Amino acid sequence: MSDKSWLTEIPQLDRYQLLEIRKTLDGAYRSFSREYGDNIEAFFDPLLSFLIWFEKLLLGTPWWIVIGVLAGFAFMASRSWKLTVGVVVAFTLIGVFGMWDNTMRTMSIILVSTMVAIGVGIPIGIAMARSNRVQSVVTPMLDIMQTMPAFVYLIPVVMLLGIGKIPGVIAVVIYAVPPVIRLTNLGIRLVDEEVLEAATAYGASPMQRLFGVQIPLAMPNIMAGINQTIMMALAMVVIASMIGVKGLGQPVLKSITNQYFTLGLLNGLAIVALAIIFDRISQGYAKRTQQHLGGR
Repeated sequence: MSDKSWLTEIPQLDRYQLLEIRKTLDGAYRSFSREYGDNIEAFFDPLLSFLIWFEKLLLGTPWWIVIGVLAGFAFMASRSWKLTVGVVVAFTLIGVFGMWDNTMRTMSIILVSTMVAIGVGIPIGIAMARSNRVQSVVTPMLDIMQTMPAFVYLIPVVMLLGIGKIPGVIAVVIYAVPPVIRLTNLGIRLVDEEVLEAATAYGASPMQRLFGVQIPLAMPNIMAGINQTIMMALAMVVIASMIGVKGLGQPVLKSITNQYFTLGLLNGLAIVALAIIFDRISQGYAKRTQQHLGGR
């Protein structure tokens, strides 16, 4: 009986060919980073300046003012006294256990990353909703962004920009932006065609239909996307600490490497508290928006 195992074998490149391909790609990326790295860093300088200013603002403001502002924002968004009291208690405990500065640093990078993700994600989601061709191009990219391990796309970011705040923001945005893009696209596509036809019959232009009808009606879905973006950004805190982002992630990373159980537990609980607070605030605002659209 003849050996037909060759029929099931997958043709493979030999070791030399693989080595040459890797060397070519690595060399091309190094050349790109050397030639354009400084220009890319200069492009992100305004964002870095804003992030540093915002972090200093949170760190320099008295704790009771920060807690008061956060509690007021929570109440305005949700109209819930329970959530407002929970915000006050959670941040007071964070301060009592000595995690205030790291929490403010984490909040600064999470809020800035979320704003960048919203600023990038909502326009892309709108473009996807208005064009099937754009959707067919962007959807595979979103699939890759959501399934690619975070450590993999940290490599080119660090090679290009080094370690620090901006690489951390970029990594967080790449990881966290897909939900707001997808749900913005979904929300706008779910708007009833009859509503759009009625708006057109009243003489609304395409831009008036978008900003006056589609986006308001899609707002619950958009807010759900923003909520998920915030949650995913917080999930990146520990990983971002590996490339020099200061905050609650660094003590957690330190506790992992040195087996400091209590240090990791307390800082991990602080991250959980931030996640729950942001989740409840964004959900409360989304519910209020939905009730307003429903006429209640």
